[in-house]
Amino acid sequence: MRLSLSSVLAIFTAVSATAGPVNFSNGWQEQRLSLFSSNDYTFGQNLGLVSEGSVSIAWTRVGRDDWGTNGASWGWTVDQSVPPTDLSLKGGDDRNISLYFVFVPENLAPGLEGANIRSLLGNDDVRIVQYAWGGNHARGQVIPSPYGPRGQGVTIALRQASIGSFNENVDLAADYARAFGGEKGALVGLAVSGDSDDTDSVIRAVLGNLTLR
Repeated sequence: MRLSLSSVLAIFTAVSATAGPVNFSNGWQEQRLSLFSSNDYTFGQNLGLVSEGSVSIAWTRVGRDDWGTNGASWGWTVDQSVPPTDLSLKGGDDRNISLYFVFVPENLAPGLEGANIRSLLGNDDVRIVQYAWGGNHARGQVIPSPYGPRGQGVTIALRQASIGSFNENVDLAADYARAFGGEKGALVGLAVSGDSDDTDSVIRAVLGNLTLR
């Protein structure tokens, strides 16, 4: 997988998500991570993705009203799945779909509201919690990111590689504390990705009903 932590940080420019239920029709953009391949995203009531031996991110900025978010819920469906992988393995960690939550300390959030790429890449205070459907890990396992600066990103496994439809409800504050220790900061960004480039497989998935609380 070519999805580095620095790539995730770099894409969060000043676009705002709506408060409460997240609107997938407005404010979302795709960030390509390769000149030669990308996922196909559909933006509307839900966010749909098709990944054919590719990887990219759909992203948005979180508005000030939701900086204090402590939890989230959503539903997701996978109709075609990558094979099981090891999500701790750099370059071999394909997954069907991941949902990213990007945090910064509350006192720094106002100053980073319009941060450019250089500012975000050089910020040691950014933390990313990523919930994944894929891999072969136990539910709830916290997996340090094999990409980017050490200690700035984790994956939390929710579903092993498979097809089906499920609803999720997560405690962001508790998961942040498990992953990094201490209290979470302000939620400033969201992203969704599908990753099938290492296994050259196909993903067909949908994420919807994403609510911040």
